[in-house]
Amino acid sequence: MSIQRVLSGMRPSGKLHLGHLHGALSNWVELQEKYECFYFVADWHALTTEYENTKNIKNDSVDMVIDWLSVGLDPEKSTIFVQSQLPEHSELHLFLSMITPLSWLERCPTYKEQLKEIKLRDLHTYGFLGYPVLQAADILIYKADKVPVGEDQLPHLELTREIARRFNSFYGEILTEPQALLTKTPKIPGNDGRKMSKSYNNCIYLSDEPSVISKKISSYITDPARIHPTDLGHPEICPIFALHKIYSENYKETEELCKKGKIGCVKCKQILTSEIIKLLEPIQKKQKELKKNPAEIHKILKTGSEKARAIAGKTINEIRDALKLWNTE
Repeated sequence: MSIQRVLSGMRPSGKLHLGHLHGALSNWVELQEKYECFYFVADWHALTTEYENTKNIKNDSVDMVIDWLSVGLDPEKSTIFVQSQLPEHSELHLFLSMITPLSWLERCPTYKEQLKEIKLRDLHTYGFLGYPVLQAADILIYKADKVPVGEDQLPHLELTREIARRFNSFYGEILTEPQALLTKTPKIPGNDGRKMSKSYNNCIYLSDEPSVISKKISSYITDPARIHPTDLGHPEICPIFALHKIYSENYKETEELCKKGKIGCVKCKQILTSEIIKLLEPIQKKQKELKKNPAEIHKILKTGSEKARAIAGKTINEIRDALKLWNTE
């Protein structure tokens, strides 16, 4: 039985934070030990919302790949590349857009939500409406067997499967219907108690210095019912304890001390700060090493693009044959 292929990508939108580490990257590192993994910088997807301001996309892409490598992605085990370096993605996007009903895109839950939530940009564009088709092309061009997703992303993957089925019904069984590799990821709270997100400005970044981490942790809201250190705590509602469960081996001991009023919030935050700094220390050391050698990053991306193109090009030629179009060979 041949090894299965996994594909995932991430938009380059600035520095990565703890939410990215636990929401995607840690899982990616594990998957590369079991699957043939393709991980790409989704810079064309960044254009769907940042089309007016593109000056940082390239630098953000390099910084993001440095973060990927720093947490353990291995270019010897995973194919790492930049979406815009492979025009085959855009060609398949064009073909798929010809057969995708408009109603399928308009019902997409993320499309509706972001139109309501994002007020500072005009998202009433063809590119934003059609980004799920580009997303489908990203997956289908490699005939990926599995795509790691959270539950909130399942509708997007099902749309990709629907597009693949429709294409195959017209032109033959060419495209693979990808299966969801459902991943349960912990919710990483920011210092305001909401989900950690750049848009909320509540993040702890993978590159934050220890002093910055300490300052950010100290600003976290905690149990509002606790006024004095000896007050009985309610760790189940405290964002700091939610982080302890992820970063502290002895979090159960901390939980009991909090419930009994035997540890104050300041001390609790200090313990957590030490754990996060310890976790990020080897990551930040690797970041600094990689930033000194940008040529190595470009070499990794060039090699990855060449490997990805060998597969993408083969799929495009199969599709051109099926559509009775001129082939590139």
